[in-house]
Amino acid sequence: MSFYKNFEEYNLEAADEVKDNYSKIIKGVGEDIEREGLVKTPERAAKAMLFLTQGYEQDPVKILKAAMFKEDYDDMVIIKDIELYSLCEHHMLPFFGKAHVAYIPNGHIVGLSKIPRIVDVFARRLQVQERLTHDILECLNDTLKPQGVAVVIEASHMCMMMRGVQKQNSVTTTSGFRGQFEKQETRNEFLKLISSSLS
Repeated sequence: MSFYKNFEEYNLEAADEVKDNYSKIIKGVGEDIEREGLVKTPERAAKAMLFLTQGYEQDPVKILKAAMFKEDYDDMVIIKDIELYSLCEHHMLPFFGKAHVAYIPNGHIVGLSKIPRIVDVFARRLQVQERLTHDILECLNDTLKPQGVAVVIEASHMCMMMRGVQKQNSVTTTSGFRGQFEKQETRNEFLKLISSSLS
């Protein structure tokens, strides 16, 4: 089964409630809900919102544990440039960018596709970038129990670009380090590798 739900899998009662609320919002901004272009907008918006917040229905620990394997490899594993899309919990506007994640195994490795999935699980919730970074870091650290974990997120926030200060080119960077990555030498190696092109 696909990691992402089809709309038909969502709680239809919740979907109807979200749809009704979008109808009220559209009316509230002064639009005609019966206008041809808007007739199906509440349903479409409800589907989009349930998709963008499906992380609440997913268990990141189960995802990781389903693909953990015993392995003696104990050097750094990095997955960089993981696309992420989330919704700022303050204005419910998107923020988007890249996550760079590394860990040093301690007897177990995890399937490589699971780390981007963990990023998605936490990103598909109402978030702030600081907590998103922390959530990913702590989930990997607590579940894999590696020698170390590192997470860096670079993102652009529509709440800064479309409204407020309206700064179009600003990028916010957050980071977190545990275990071996708290040592400057290991952390510097990670930061050098995610900033370089190896191809």
